[in-house]
Amino acid sequence: MTTEARLPPARRTLPHMLRLQAERFGGRPAVKLGGRRWSHDEVAGVAARRAGALQALGVGRGDSVAVMSGNRPEFLEVFLACGWMGAVSVPINTASQGPQIEYFLANSRARLLVVEAQYLPRLALVDWSATSLQAVCVLEDGTPVHADPSWPPAVLPWPDAGDPVEAAPVGPGDALAILYTSGTTGPSKGVLCSHAQYYWWGVNSLTVLGVRAEDVLCTTLPLFHINALNTYAQAALAGCQAVFEGRFSASRFWSSMREHGATVVYLLGAMVPILLAQPEGPAERDHRVRIGLGPGVPAGAAEEFQARTGVLLLEGYGSTETNFVLASTPENPRRGTMGWLLPGFEARVADEDDVEVPPGEAGELLLRAQEPHAFSGGYFQMPEKTLEAWRNLWFHTGDRVVREADGAIRFVDRIKDAIRRRGENISSYEVEQVLLSHPDVATVAVYPVRSELAEDEVMAALVLQAGARLEPAALIEWCELRLQRFAIPRYIDILDELPRTENGKIQKYRLRERGVGPSTWERPQERRRPGS
Repeated sequence: MTTEARLPPARRTLPHMLRLQAERFGGRPAVKLGGRRWSHDEVAGVAARRAGALQALGVGRGDSVAVMSGNRPEFLEVFLACGWMGAVSVPINTASQGPQIEYFLANSRARLLVVEAQYLPRLALVDWSATSLQAVCVLEDGTPVHADPSWPPAVLPWPDAGDPVEAAPVGPGDALAILYTSGTTGPSKGVLCSHAQYYWWGVNSLTVLGVRAEDVLCTTLPLFHINALNTYAQAALAGCQAVFEGRFSASRFWSSMREHGATVVYLLGAMVPILLAQPEGPAERDHRVRIGLGPGVPAGAAEEFQARTGVLLLEGYGSTETNFVLASTPENPRRGTMGWLLPGFEARVADEDDVEVPPGEAGELLLRAQEPHAFSGGYFQMPEKTLEAWRNLWFHTGDRVVREADGAIRFVDRIKDAIRRRGENISSYEVEQVLLSHPDVATVAVYPVRSELAEDEVMAALVLQAGARLEPAALIEWCELRLQRFAIPRYIDILDELPRTENGKIQKYRLRERGVGPSTWERPQERRRPGS
């Protein structure tokens, strides 16, 4: 996208994006999702009519609408409709269980929940008195609709599109979505994503990838994350088509890309080794894919992937709070770094006092944006956490990095006590709280260990209550009703005591160094379903 084609500040909103794509690109294909196809000049009408249906359900400007669904048209309709009418969408990870769902609904103050029927049983553990929910709209998916008639919220079928409504006069800094990211020493934080932040996600991504009007962008990633939502923004701004697959399948990946005519793909670190583990075959070359975004892919895997498939994967860095701020380039796809700073942003590698350290020395990555509202406005209902993260006018990423002599930034490790697995950020705090809720567990520490896929696996070291006997498998069953499947520990160590400082703080670094040992229990593979 050229500088001349960018929107002026006041027009960096979703309604303006929808109007502009209709004017510029007309009947060109825009979205292919779950059997539905929308052209660029149809999307604004889809948003306006779904906004009318939401209004009929009592949703108004500024209200939050939660969505718990796989990649299907209704999800994108709700997201676009909320942006059109000035409401706020709240995507919920479909792996969430009752306690997490309750927290997301309560923290976001959602008035409406749109949920696929298969996830309704998970609402049985929700304390409705803790939420502001007025109604639950059920998306049929072929499974029986199980709703307790005693639930206070009205349980309604998914309504037809309503009469179209006019777009609300939203500003670039107004909230478009609340996106939940893992907490480290506390509950998950709701990141306020503004209209302009979403716009810049699209601009920066399509610029890095060189997206053109004739491209077909195809993602298998879930719409409840900014990565897949951002794919739509790229298509809307570039005039190309975004195709959303239901889920990632290693065995069908290349045939699916060929079927859609994909030219740009989006992969996360562990997905590439999984694809490379598939038998080599002609399908890996029988496609139109020219480039992909692959943050966190091991250097050797990225090189082998290009040799086998012909697809160049670019590295990059961005967080839900920030934007797409670092990237490698097709001219210099340097392996082993996250890339170089993109225009419009500033970066500092700093010590614990936020003082910049010299190139070659490790420090925390601090970021800030030069354009208004290009970063998140903070954490919803968490002013203290917002001030902590944005102190001294810089956003503190919690990532330890090194700036190379030529400006490239290399990731070293996480400073924050967080775990990243299968593209998901996991709060060690939240996993610990679930484990501690078991009556036989006295003390616990949750921390990451490296896996064969060059990513994190979840490990828990725990001390039992005096006289208690607890089998690790039974503890895993306890977790299955209370944690997202990707957050359930793979490894468990039951110890007599945990290492502590003189002040009594658990020394997790010593547990990480100890790692998986002879006494460690590993969750059987059959209970670790694909993607879990």
